[in-house]
Amino acid sequence: MGLFSRRARDIAPTVESKPLRKPWALWADGFGTLATRAIQIIVVVLVLAGIIFLIQYLTLVTIPLVLGLILASALSPVMGWMRRRGVPSIVATLAALLGIVAVLGGVGWLVVWAVRNQWDDLYEQAQEGLTAVVDWAQHLPFFPTGDQIDDIIDQVTGFLTSSQFGSGALAGVGVVANFVAGFVLLVVILFFFLKDGPQMWEFLLRPFRGESYERGRRIGNKTVSVFGSYVRGTAAVAFVDAAGILIGLLILQVPLAIPLAVIVFLLAFIPIVGATLAGILAALVALVANGWVNALFVVGIVILVNQLEGNFLQPVLMGRSMKLHAFVILVALTVGTAVGGIVGAILAVPITAAVWGVIQVWDGPDLPARWARPKVREKQLS
Repeated sequence: MGLFSRRARDIAPTVESKPLRKPWALWADGFGTLATRAIQIIVVVLVLAGIIFLIQYLTLVTIPLVLGLILASALSPVMGWMRRRGVPSIVATLAALLGIVAVLGGVGWLVVWAVRNQWDDLYEQAQEGLTAVVDWAQHLPFFPTGDQIDDIIDQVTGFLTSSQFGSGALAGVGVVANFVAGFVLLVVILFFFLKDGPQMWEFLLRPFRGESYERGRRIGNKTVSVFGSYVRGTAAVAFVDAAGILIGLLILQVPLAIPLAVIVFLLAFIPIVGATLAGILAALVALVANGWVNALFVVGIVILVNQLEGNFLQPVLMGRSMKLHAFVILVALTVGTAVGGIVGAILAVPITAAVWGVIQVWDGPDLPARWARPKVREKQLS
């Protein structure tokens, strides 16, 4: 039996055993590289989702913080000029804050004064225009009948007297309270950013040394520069737009020209969308007050001003550092609106511009990050 077993082993072909691969070696081939990249993408997406969740959950803190940083960046040249003149930091900060309050208060008073003086005339013109529109619409085949209009009025009245409307009103009171709290927090944050902004950034950079410290300084300087350039450039462009549209509205004798010009100025901080909304609002007021011919002239003025802005003002006042592709702006506006509503739409573009600015100085004062550098095409030999 033993002899037979020994002969069988000798006759049987020898099977070469494959070397056992270590478990981590499975990540070294092409599929393992793909799996590694997939895991990295999932981790990045989870981190971004967590950041967005925290921003949405803590909007009462995050929005005043970002707004305070942007406003402080816009006022940094003024603060630097006053400090170089020997003005104490606390005095310079209070002067800057009082200047902001004076400007905002003056604009608010001007809007209230214009609305109060022209509201009665606009109300009468709106009634006449609405009556004319209703008379014209009654000849349409799909215009609602008198009974249907009465049913709509009863439904609206029932909603206004229901508990649902009361709960909505209470929710509105809560929104107002949050706005007041956020505004107070914004003033406090802006005060400390203006007074001790450079010292606060130096404190955050204490753990870094060498190249990391220099990169941190470049990031801080570039962020302040981009935010400041964006606010000052956008404000200059918005002022010219508002002045041009104001002159046109005054010539056409459109009511509420000053409040409409202020709205144009404010909406100019929302790229692409803001100018369209402002033009629609001005045209509607002109349509109700002065008729459709006047409204068409208003639309023409808005288009002319927007063309001058896009082709001449923005390239000069905004600078090349703020130049972003229209597709990037639309994506940033969409994401900002989804995350933070109107405030998110206003902050999306400057934050995107600041991120791109940081990438441009990541490896040096004029040296972008390696993956963001333009490719150098080799010259083909003829």
